[in-house]
Amino acid sequence: MSSKRGFSVRIFIPTGEPEGLRIVEKSNWTGQGLIFPRAKFTEARRRDELKRTGVYVLWGPGEIGQLPRVYVGEGDAVLPRLDQHAKQKDFWTHAAVFTSKDQNLNKAHVKYLEAKLVTLAAEAKRAELDNGNVPQPPTLSEADVADAEGFLANMLLCLPVVGMNLFEKAKAARSKTHDLILKAKGIEARGQDTAEGFVVRAGSLAVKKEVPSIHGYLSTLRRSLVDQGVLQDAGTVYRFTQDYLFNSPSTAAGVLLGRSSNGRTAWKDAKGRTLKEIQEATVS
Repeated sequence: MSSKRGFSVRIFIPTGEPEGLRIVEKSNWTGQGLIFPRAKFTEARRRDELKRTGVYVLWGPGEIGQLPRVYVGEGDAVLPRLDQHAKQKDFWTHAAVFTSKDQNLNKAHVKYLEAKLVTLAAEAKRAELDNGNVPQPPTLSEADVADAEGFLANMLLCLPVVGMNLFEKAKAARSKTHDLILKAKGIEARGQDTAEGFVVRAGSLAVKKEVPSIHGYLSTLRRSLVDQGVLQDAGTVYRFTQDYLFNSPSTAAGVLLGRSSNGRTAWKDAKGRTLKEIQEATVS
């Protein structure tokens, strides 16, 4: 039996602008998310949600490679903290603020949530983390930990709905039946094409030497993955220390090969069929 269960998410757009403020609510949950672009911060400031105790996430373009930059914080209330970040942090283009409709979240709860989210982001390695260090969670009673963990679980279900997938490690399916394989230049890698992107499996190998004509973003991304410990020195090659999600099969292949590559033809199944052939067969 699958452990995943269906659920409903309601997104209300109070201003009538789909790219403006969005209020996100999940079935059977007292939490509430307010999502908005920085350009609409003036409108967001007038919302009662920002006057409550809550936890928030700021994100925007990263400084290196394709990875976004993210900052996690908490506030009691949230608004003064966001006002401070509006003056002092330039990178963020969007914000997500989570509060409780019944106002049962207290300062200890949101500090716990902040610590957990920072830890998850650091472990997932899917973004540049703007937080200077990983805060330690406060000591809570068993009941409060259960409440905070329940709130966190619902947050993590809602965030991907609004395009935020930075807090969970990429995981390839346990079964390798549908794995795709890339063999070239003395390396071998395995991965899977998923709904989120292309996941390269832990243990896959990547070349060390890049061709002179490599695209700048690929070279920068490779350096970033080395710095984060995703790519580990293994003598003449690099080895993936964890499953890692790329935005496309071609980006994955480019990182592995140290050069631009068409991932739809580079990745093949055990029968030798390319990803392109597999995809085309599903619509024929």
